[in-house]
Amino acid sequence: MTRSRVTLAIALLFACSALFAQHDHGDAKKPAMDPAMMEAMMKAGTPGEAHKKLDAFVGKWNTKASFWAVPGADPMLMNGTSETRWIMGGRVLEQKFSGDFMGMPFEGTGYTGYDNVKKQYWSTWMDNMSTGFFISSGSLDGNTYSFTGMMPDPMTGKDMRSDSKIVLKDANTHVMEMWGPGPDGKMFKNMEMVYTRQ
Repeated sequence: MTRSRVTLAIALLFACSALFAQHDHGDAKKPAMDPAMMEAMMKAGTPGEAHKKLDAFVGKWNTKASFWAVPGADPMLMNGTSETRWIMGGRVLEQKFSGDFMGMPFEGTGYTGYDNVKKQYWSTWMDNMSTGFFISSGSLDGNTYSFTGMMPDPMTGKDMRSDSKIVLKDANTHVMEMWGPGPDGKMFKNMEMVYTRQ
């Protein structure tokens, strides 16, 4: 067994001990877990209507993206494909993306879900052109998802703000837009990606 597996097993053991060993050992009739705690945990871990709304993203897509390095610049273009599917029993969406950016292969993986406890959507992203990852959280209003997050800026070494919006145009089309700080510190649109169902 690898060290990481041992570490994971120990972490799970401690977590289970904290949850299930909170009873009075002198009274065997008491439940191993407070019923209210069990109910809260079940509610927190059960996919609901907010998760079902993410079904719109499931499938295989062709993508067309435009990127702007600075405001007013000509866009850099990238075509690609994306496949999104449910994992974790319908709790998390997994997106696998591939394309070609400036003559180089580009691949990325994203995860999106809804946190029942925090009452908000969340998203992560990582790709082969970075050694870091991007985390954001947001909400749904009508047919528009809005997210705000922080990502590492390779120029400064510090985190910078990134806002994004995904608009569901119809069952076969959605558009993602992103904004980040420009040279003057003001937010500007630096990416747009159109997804069309295959």
